[in-house]
Amino acid sequence: MHYSAGNYEAFARPRKPAGVDEKTAWFVGAGLASMAGAAFLIRDGQMAGDKISVFEELDLPGGALDGIKEPKKGFVIRGGREMENHFECLWDLYRSIPSIEIDGASVLDEFFWLNNDDPNSSLQRVTMDQGQDAHTDFKFGLSDKAQKELTKLFLATREEMENKRIDEVMSAEFLGSNFWLYWRTMFAFENWHSALEFKLYLHRFIHHIKGLPDLSALKFTKYNQYESLVLPLYRWLLDQGVHFQFSTTVTDVDFDIDQTRKQATRIHWTHNGEDGTTELGPNDLAFMTIGSLTENSDEGDHHTPATLNTGPAPAWDLWRTIAAKDPAFGRPDVFAGDIDATKWESCTVTTLDKRIPEYIQKICKRDPFSGKVVTGGIVTAKDSSWLMSWTVNRQPHFKQQPADQIVVWVYALFSDVEGDYVKKSISACTGEEITREWLYHVGVPEDQIDELAATGAKSVPCMMPYVTAFFMPRRAGDRPAVVPEGASNFAFIGQFAESATRDCIFTTEYSVRTPMEAVYTLLDIERGVPEVYGSTYDVRELLNATARLRDGEETELPGPHFLREKLYDKFQNNEVGKLLTEYKIIATP
Repeated sequence: MHYSAGNYEAFARPRKPAGVDEKTAWFVGAGLASMAGAAFLIRDGQMAGDKISVFEELDLPGGALDGIKEPKKGFVIRGGREMENHFECLWDLYRSIPSIEIDGASVLDEFFWLNNDDPNSSLQRVTMDQGQDAHTDFKFGLSDKAQKELTKLFLATREEMENKRIDEVMSAEFLGSNFWLYWRTMFAFENWHSALEFKLYLHRFIHHIKGLPDLSALKFTKYNQYESLVLPLYRWLLDQGVHFQFSTTVTDVDFDIDQTRKQATRIHWTHNGEDGTTELGPNDLAFMTIGSLTENSDEGDHHTPATLNTGPAPAWDLWRTIAAKDPAFGRPDVFAGDIDATKWESCTVTTLDKRIPEYIQKICKRDPFSGKVVTGGIVTAKDSSWLMSWTVNRQPHFKQQPADQIVVWVYALFSDVEGDYVKKSISACTGEEITREWLYHVGVPEDQIDELAATGAKSVPCMMPYVTAFFMPRRAGDRPAVVPEGASNFAFIGQFAESATRDCIFTTEYSVRTPMEAVYTLLDIERGVPEVYGSTYDVRELLNATARLRDGEETELPGPHFLREKLYDKFQNNEVGKLLTEYKIIATP
């Protein structure tokens, strides 16, 4: 397996791998990683679909890419996915998956046309004082000291940031900036999370620094992630003959391990209460999704709080069982061993009263019923004790959604802090109480909040114990390699497998990259896996980001005026000087 960039290998079709007709494939989990892996086996590995099987604990596919209507509770989305144009592996996959919305188009075509016709941006990213403009004015507000700290983090080695918290390497001055407010609420970083992951994110998305304050860096699907991403892929896989066995929990995987070689030999599972095994020979490939950000999620309803489920967690227990068999299989408790540090709660609010959308429109400055971009990403209530953010994507967000309703996604980064209107933590609140707190922060007069929350909305809270588990401080070896050294017929995929690239987790891209690497390695496919977009090596992107992080403030050349003029003239006579001027790094004398 190797990485490539450019059109040469991107447009090439690999030849059929030797011996693929004698192989079978087994996937643990039916999330995006497993479904993408199955698609790559079929498209690039040219394996027959009926030789691929998927075990899934739930009774539907998609994993964390969810979106469903619960008959009694209402619409539910545990989280949303922010995408961008340089998710190279994701778009490599979806160029081959037929759209279920547009005849003759791929999912990528559909997504591309949608975002060209209706580009994303936010017109008001931050509020305070009950829905008023916080006047961050799309500026980062980084002091010279904070800029230096960010530069130092960017230039540090990975090893220097291992096992360090963000608040160990960044000062309170930086953590109080608009930059950190935008960043932490958009990506769900806590101050105690991994400085290494923060660094990897900074490198990965340096080309989007300019679009961070107004969220113009982002792109979104037409509907919720299940209907727009999961369903087309699932239907295509079924058409290819892939077998899905739902209500099946994988409990263990056996391996034959010696000093030079590791082979998976047996999968243990339970289906509808009955135990079973699947024997694996050298030609049987096993792809295992390890860990889960949505494991043990618990939903409440409009009148019932969600609960924190700290009990047995099958996805994590499976990884723990596997990890005990070889040091190369990772250390799961680094990520899942402190639920208080990895949990937070979201809530899906469906509006029933026409008065509520008026407050949404006042903040986002767009008609929420237009079918186009509404908030353009999350709106953060800067003075919220919960550090509450909320978003309204294109409506309807569900195909079954009535035309007069709006689906809102709300989340709080601080789970155990008392609210500003509702004097409870979000973790103790019913859907109705969370709606009250949200209505307060969008500017509903206090004498109307309780009545509107009770009768004007239907809300479903969801507590997720492990939702930011992959952000916990870590070091090399805590996550297993996608294909561990010596592995002959198995791979680890998903957010907790370690890609050898510069990519970062908590993205749909990473969920597709790891299975692509796994399939291409185990089948020796003669085509490169797309490398991570090289923006961190592009001097133009670095200069653009530098200028933007300074909120457009140019750097004055040192010395008296006549000397600055001479220096400036010298800069103008070479390519470097032209770039520095073009990106407004140096002020004209």
